Amino acid sequence: MATANPLREALTSGKFCYVVELVASRLTREAKLLEVASQLATVPGVVAGSITSYAGGAMGHDPIRVGTAARARGLIPNIHVTCVNRDRAGAQRTLEDLHGLGIENILALTGDFPKETVETKAQAKFELDSVQLIRLIQEMREKGMSFWIAAAVSPFKYAEADCNYQYLKLEKKIAAGADYAITQLGFDARKFRELKVYLLEKGLKTPVLGNVYVLSGKAAEKMSRGEPPGCWVAPELLERIQQEVKAADKGLPARLERAARMVAVVRGLGYAGAYLGGEHRAEHVRWIIRRAESLADRWRELADEFNYRPRGGFFLYESTPAKPRKRGRIPRLLDTLGRIFPVARDAALRRLLIGVFQWVDKRPRVERLVERGEFLLKAPLFGCQACGNCVLGAMEYVCPQTCPKNLRNGPCGGTLLGRCEVVDQECIWVEVYERAKAMQRVESLREYIPPRNPALQGTSSWVNYFLDRDNRPGKKVALHRIEEIASARSADRDPKSIVRG
Repeated sequence: MATANPLREALTSGKFCYVVELVASRLTREAKLLEVASQLATVPGVVAGSITSYAGGAMGHDPIRVGTAARARGLIPNIHVTCVNRDRAGAQRTLEDLHGLGIENILALTGDFPKETVETKAQAKFELDSVQLIRLIQEMREKGMSFWIAAAVSPFKYAEADCNYQYLKLEKKIAAGADYAITQLGFDARKFRELKVYLLEKGLKTPVLGNVYVLSGKAAEKMSRGEPPGCWVAPELLERIQQEVKAADKGLPARLERAARMVAVVRGLGYAGAYLGGEHRAEHVRWIIRRAESLADRWRELADEFNYRPRGGFFLYESTPAKPRKRGRIPRLLDTLGRIFPVARDAALRRLLIGVFQWVDKRPRVERLVERGEFLLKAPLFGCQACGNCVLGAMEYVCPQTCPKNLRNGPCGGTLLGRCEVVDQECIWVEVYERAKAMQRVESLREYIPPRNPALQGTSSWVNYFLDRDNRPGKKVALHRIEEIASARSADRDPKSIVRG
């Protein structure tokens, strides 16, 4: 029988609730975080404290340790689990630890790109994305582990591809096992409404917590520059807050009032609760809750105050979609070849190629020549990195390895007007979306793409595909065990022998 979990109980019963974010930053003493947790546990309506991990791309205190200690002080933890520098085996160990400690609430995130990686130019590792992480948690839940899974979504995207993909990806997360969603922060009531309309249109009854951020002057300045990734403050709001902080009270009453009004708006729009960030002092949280309750009947009027958005921003139900980009020659050629030479179904051509690649596979030197030939062909065309798990066909011939986070199920929440959070370039998922849109197959982007099998790195994806070794959409086969592969490498054995085995 599941133990008491106020967050789960509130969301399943339809009771409006509050989750307060505790940023487990290295800049904050752990003892201070736990003191805050003790105080928040006494605030009526607060059902959990959300413990961050890699917030803004910087490593902080261990969220599991902080969460366990917070629970001992009466505050139910909601642990952020990210994919940052964590492989599948590492994620599984983390989940087993959480289950062993009796911690049920998890917010599954891809995670911000590590700052230390950018500074040292080292390679960050993202073996999973948030959709794949949710699927892994769901698999462990099916084996008897009790988890209550949250997913993130940002309706505050003002480029067409970003906006559509956030909602497509949320559908993937829900299908993978997410029990509820939490929005990223934004200050636009029309976008809060847009998300609710989308869920209603799709027949999805998934509860959503609206992110209500108590915005200080320093935070507003950082977010106006897009820091942390995915957070954006409009120039008009920044200017207003800069004026407020000049007052003798440093603008505190004004920002608490703004937060309370925003809570009233998201509650009026039908959100299941508020996710409070930027302020965790119990007396201020208590004031926001009481003030929001007193403003409940005015939420429609108050919604007009939250209209901070870029000029010309895209709205799903209000904007006219742009004309699709013209597809390049390579995607058109590959689509044509796929129609002329179908190899996905069981036909004579596929059986012939299976026989050819079985022959190749028995001759390591030939297999190596095939792999090198494949790489030399695909690298200049697609940016191929010889992952051995090619999913170009499921991604409109855009290689996921060209994404700094190697994401396979859609963009992260860090995009800003279609630009990547890590490098100064267009997000690769804009091109995926535009190509799918041109071919009227945006619906196909809902397809779940499983994580690549790292054991296949440096092998031919052609051989792996025809010999049914790769991890691709629609294939319900577990990944080869990471522990076996690591063991083989440490013993100087060929990892491919395990894969072939």
